[in-house]
Amino acid sequence: MNSEFTIAVHSLVLLAYRLDHMATSDMIAANVCTHPARVRKVMSCLKKQGYVATKEGTGGGYALNCNPAEVTLAQIYRATSIGSLKPSWCSGNEEEDCMIACNMADVMDQIFSEAEEQMLAFLSRVTIHDVLNRIREVQSGKT
Repeated sequence: MNSEFTIAVHSLVLLAYRLDHMATSDMIAANVCTHPARVRKVMSCLKKQGYVATKEGTGGGYALNCNPAEVTLAQIYRATSIGSLKPSWCSGNEEEDCMIACNMADVMDQIFSEAEEQMLAFLSRVTIHDVLNRIREVQSGKT
């Protein structure tokens, strides 16, 4: 999994919490604890997918452009991170004369694909609104 997914979910939950306000990349970055350029990259992806809208100039920034109760984490994962569960390196060597070495990469690819499908099935049951509600529950337990 990559950090773009986490940044995207965090940003969308923040915008869902602040429905009546625009948020700049600097403001979102401070809340996420990352660089504004990383936020802008992720927000650009979310804008292309229609999850956020932008306004230029003074008072501008990002606003939620979707219903947080209808957007699932699986949708956000697909938009930002699909395929990232699989590591960039896998052991084995297809040219090796060993049953294990020459088949390990293919088998691990299958395992990572199956794991990603299971994860997507779980993420499809959690919405941006659900995440916001979980945060509210955690916060209420602290007070």
